[in-house]
Amino acid sequence: MDARPGTPEADELDLLATLVEWYEKRHFPIEKPDPVAAVRFRLEQANQTSRDLVPLLGSRAKVSEVMSGKRGLTLQMIRALHRHLGIPAEVLLQETAAASPSTGTAADWTRFPIAAMVKAGWFDASRRTGPGWKAQAEVLMRDLIERAGGLDAVPEALYRKGVTSRQNAKTDRFALKAWCYQVIATAQARSLPAKYRPGVVTEPWARKLAKLSASSAGPQRAKEYLERHGIHLIHTGHLPRTYLDGAAMLLPNGTPVIAVTLRFDRLDNFWFCLFHELAHIALHLRDKNDLFIDDLSLDGSSDGSTNRAEAEADRWAADMLIPPDLWQCSAAAERPTLMNVVSLAQELGIHPAIVAGRVRKERRNFHLLSQMVGNRQVRQHLDSGSSRN
Repeated sequence: MDARPGTPEADELDLLATLVEWYEKRHFPIEKPDPVAAVRFRLEQANQTSRDLVPLLGSRAKVSEVMSGKRGLTLQMIRALHRHLGIPAEVLLQETAAASPSTGTAADWTRFPIAAMVKAGWFDASRRTGPGWKAQAEVLMRDLIERAGGLDAVPEALYRKGVTSRQNAKTDRFALKAWCYQVIATAQARSLPAKYRPGVVTEPWARKLAKLSASSAGPQRAKEYLERHGIHLIHTGHLPRTYLDGAAMLLPNGTPVIAVTLRFDRLDNFWFCLFHELAHIALHLRDKNDLFIDDLSLDGSSDGSTNRAEAEADRWAADMLIPPDLWQCSAAAERPTLMNVVSLAQELGIHPAIVAGRVRKERRNFHLLSQMVGNRQVRQHLDSGSSRN
């Protein structure tokens, strides 16, 4: 990477960069932005609001319907937006991902991964009445939406592409929506022993939670700890093409929900993901329309840009699990031997997997300390109370 221009190494680097670019374009193409998301972005760039769309779309009612996904763009609207906002026509001509399921066509309902949802145990397999599940897609999805509390129960951000979160560009939007409905429906069906009090997630509170990791049943104890403070911890397995580790959101009554997929059933991943989502609750969630969807294998947002909220959540999680002053002067940070990792974990009263995970992440070496990250030691503790999501 430090090769000087004109050297054989620089020529080799240029060739490799070209090959990587070609490979990514062919195998991992970046989708065009959703039309509504593109309009919102352009308005923000121009320091305008949705009121400025009235002359282009016809009326305040039409603007509201278009921006909420209840009305599609007409050809006249597309021409006006293209001419006055400079949004490419090919972007505006796409299907709007913001469309509400209740207004979808029969084809839209069948785009939900019903078979995968049945396999995950979200629906009763005995309800199948025909040769396939697609014919029942609308009935099953409407039932799930009703159990979630209706369309108003899910964050508005769910219907927008480019929500403030850490999403993979390859995410299947219908699978993501289905996953969110299941999380909310599961939370709505559970009662908590206490009501959530805003501001409860403080540094001392988080440090106490981190120490629960030292227990052999740490994930289950963490779940109980959160529930005693009015916070749901839901394990809902990921669907194909959702690329999820976790999410944070609020129910309509203001109760926070943390959802984890455990697509990587490891203690280090679980504890960092849990604290990352707690950071969103402590720092970013303000109302039920907020939603944070996280693929923690990504750095920043899905387009590679720096996302302030995600960067803050990463730093908060890292600092609450391992105080920065202790980490910087620790032997584990400088020489991550098994003995040094265990020694720091014992000093902090946390599980060694958390320290090992921090080392691996900072050094970007995920072969290092692989025997210490707690493989297959999370799901067994959360599945017992997770209704096989």
